[in-house]
Amino acid sequence: MTMEKIKDLPRPQDRLHWACRRGMLELDVLLSNFLKEAYPALTADDQAYFAAFLTYPDPDLMAWIMGRETPDNPHLAAMAVKIHEHARNRF
Repeated sequence: MTMEKIKDLPRPQDRLHWACRRGMLELDVLLSNFLKEAYPALTADDQAYFAAFLTYPDPDLMAWIMGRETPDNPHLAAMAVKIHEHARNRF
């Protein structure tokens, strides 16, 4: 789905759901589970950072979440840690 079509979805949660669908299955699962289970409890600021986080390419996101690299933006770095911790604590 293109970004133009995503912007036309009626609810912000719908847009995020589609933005979580990635080319890497592992990343798709990590982000979709986070959206479903942790996103509703985030602050409004963190929800905005999560939306911004989703605008980056898959290789960057996976490297950040797995801790192999750290984004320059501290808010995105914190979001990567939250997603990593959420995934780690699911099992």
